[in-house]
Amino acid sequence: MARVVLKNLTKKFKDVVAVDNVNIDIADKEFAVLVGPSGCGKSTTLRAIAGLEDVTSGEIYIGDKLVNDIPPKDRDIAMVFQNYALYPHMDVYNNMAFGLKLRKFSKEEIDQRVNEAAEVLGIEKLLKRRPKELSGGQRQRVAVGRAIVRKPKVFLFDEPLSNLDAKLRVAMRTEISKLYHRLGATIIYVTHDQIEAMTMATRIFIMDNGKLQQAGKPLDVYQNPSNQFVAGFIGSPAMNFIPAKLLKENSDYLVDAESIKAKLPADFQKPLSSYVDKQITFGVRPEHFHDKEFFPEAKEGSNIIKATAEVIEPLGDEVLFYLVAGKHNFVAKLDSRTKAQVGDELEIAIDMKETHIFDVKTQDTLV
Repeated sequence: MARVVLKNLTKKFKDVVAVDNVNIDIADKEFAVLVGPSGCGKSTTLRAIAGLEDVTSGEIYIGDKLVNDIPPKDRDIAMVFQNYALYPHMDVYNNMAFGLKLRKFSKEEIDQRVNEAAEVLGIEKLLKRRPKELSGGQRQRVAVGRAIVRKPKVFLFDEPLSNLDAKLRVAMRTEISKLYHRLGATIIYVTHDQIEAMTMATRIFIMDNGKLQQAGKPLDVYQNPSNQFVAGFIGSPAMNFIPAKLLKENSDYLVDAESIKAKLPADFQKPLSSYVDKQITFGVRPEHFHDKEFFPEAKEGSNIIKATAEVIEPLGDEVLFYLVAGKHNFVAKLDSRTKAQVGDELEIAIDMKETHIFDVKTQDTLV
């Protein structure tokens, strides 16, 4: 079993708490992604699992074994670093074989493992080259190959794609996902890129200020964020947050932000009953604003607002509109058939069943 469990993990650097009482349970053969902004504690958590950082308190289990006092070389893990950490004086073959030689594997076993990994990664023709003769993507493959030949219980990836250009990042995301399914291994992957997290993970763990904010399947977290931080971090472009007041008119609950006024679905009422006439934060993802003309569910006078286009960014199949309504600015991802130009006023429909309401003080999700 390659299950990884962190119990009450805390890491302090003098007075700075980098990881704050984190509890994580990663199942065998799971692709777990730790994601969050710079300084959130995700890389420190990964390094603690690897044994490269001593923990202040808490327990780390790999399989069923407590590994707090076990040195990194004996934890049966393999790590791929951000800068690849290849030996410049060795060719690709020897970079991949080096760890096996230290462990006294036979020449035949080393040769078999290196060639198998090279075939999986498509780098058979690069085995005699040195790192300086390789592109960034090829170096990344070699670093992964060096981890594969170990056949460890757990693979640890520390932002391995951050040094690649945008096109290559997309290609390598796909390659690592294919590799995961081929190896059937446990992978713990650290990134600040929420798109990487959403597209690669079987489960994501979102961190901020050293704390675990939420864990779950990518789409579950996207659709049901636990708080305003998670809602704003997951999704691109980010969710729009609009300060508003919750009103009750007859039997309807309304979000009132002056120039933006919209009726909430009936099933929102019960969890919001104690917030009537109070300030709330209204959250709408850009894709849940629609050009009224191309949104069949829109009804005249129902959750339709008027907004002026300040900036327009055509993306092909969709267009980003940076809009202003009264004192509120927000981003809408609209149908590419929308013909409005900068300065034009649009009628925008809000898909209210997809919106969220947050507590102003705690920033917890209410609905």
